[in-house]
Amino acid sequence: MGEDEGTGPAFHTEGVTKVYGAGASRVDALRGVSVDIPSGELIVLLGASGSGKSTLLNILGGLDRPTDGRVCFFQRELTAMDDTQLTQYRRQHVGFVFQFYNLMPSLTALENVELVTEIADDPMSPQEALALVGLDKRAHHFPAQLSGGEQQRVAIARAIAKRPTVLFCDEPTGALDSVTGRAVLRVLQDVNEQLGTTVMIITHAAATAEMADRVIYFADGDIRQVVENESRLSAEQIEW
Repeated sequence: MGEDEGTGPAFHTEGVTKVYGAGASRVDALRGVSVDIPSGELIVLLGASGSGKSTLLNILGGLDRPTDGRVCFFQRELTAMDDTQLTQYRRQHVGFVFQFYNLMPSLTALENVELVTEIADDPMSPQEALALVGLDKRAHHFPAQLSGGEQQRVAIARAIAKRPTVLFCDEPTGALDSVTGRAVLRVLQDVNEQLGTTVMIITHAAATAEMADRVIYFADGDIRQVVENESRLSAEQIEW
């Protein structure tokens, strides 16, 4: 753990709002969200498009700022940080995985992962990161030579190579079929269990909730319900 980490939740938010636009074009993306995100859990966020899931993840990840409210990462207040401090926070503590893989097409899988390890403080080796996602034998293939699921696993390897405290995944299986999607979810489950990384997954696949420690249900810019699962299914057991 880094010097800023310790006991208590990984994230604590109080009354977080996010407003885009004004007047007739005003959109209230978040309407006073207050929640604790325990450290080390795998958490699934469910809700319709536009319900606020991605907006909250972007704020927790330091990609956006709330209009009002307070956000803490362990003992540090993200909402009090300037842009330089937020950049350092993202670099040291946060990994992102999106629906589209955003790999550099002219670089091999290994070289795509190296992009992150070169700027991280205490990275794992690119080879180790690829091995964790089951792609050590595909390290020298270019993205065009990989399937969609393999490209997504390279994106996950790139995100975890810097040993992030928290991994944010926004629709990581959205572009994949059910079999491939389960394989990607298995990798995320492994990252959570083997590395102790707090993993937050936005998904439209409601069945994914069964693999989570905790499920957060969103509607109309707010959290409607938080459910703790007494037991978790493995990714392979999920009915898509």
